Amino acid sequence: MEKIKLAVIYYSSTGTNYQLSKWAAESAEKEGAEVKILKVKELAPQEAIDSNPLWKANIEKTKDIAEVKVEDLDWADAIIFSMPTRYGNLPAQMKQFLDSTGGLWQKGKLTNKVVSGMSSAMNSHGGQEMTILALYTTMYHWGAIVVAPGYTDPVLFAAGGNPYGTSVSVDAQGKMKEDVKDAVMHQAKRVVSVAAMLKKGKSI
Repeated sequence: MEKIKLAVIYYSSTGTNYQLSKWAAESAEKEGAEVKILKVKELAPQEAIDSNPLWKANIEKTKDIAEVKVEDLDWADAIIFSMPTRYGNLPAQMKQFLDSTGGLWQKGKLTNKVVSGMSSAMNSHGGQEMTILALYTTMYHWGAIVVAPGYTDPVLFAAGGNPYGTSVSVDAQGKMKEDVKDAVMHQAKRVVSVAAMLKKGKSI
């Protein structure tokens, strides 16, 4: 069967969601998927970036990661989004990109995309679940198929037990407080698996 094409689309200021995205890509590639890691465009002013050494360092570290285009959504069979929470909602950078997808949506090009979300915050109750659910609201409008991890593997409990999507809290130095790698790997594997089942069903 043709390879599943997965776009891992992230926004990351200080690097947490970039790392989550790399783990997701690693897992998906192990499952035989063709993967693109793509970042959304940074909208923050340079002075804000320069005021935070971690933010500035991450911008430099990821300068060669391609910025996502709406055409990448058309290409993908499945999409994993990863972003920090902003007051329990999507960061403006991710929202701006999603708001630019109307043309594809009107053509029905986003229907039946397999999608899933991940998030981070400074503390364990900082709005990660709400951010993922806010993402899924847009996905429902797309007509996409949301594939949440649920409680489908014990690794989810070790990572905090978020059934909507892997989430993590980070300290002031940007270090993750929970070990979520296995949960991310499982979530990505599940997304690729469901996308493969859907693609196989279409070919019958």
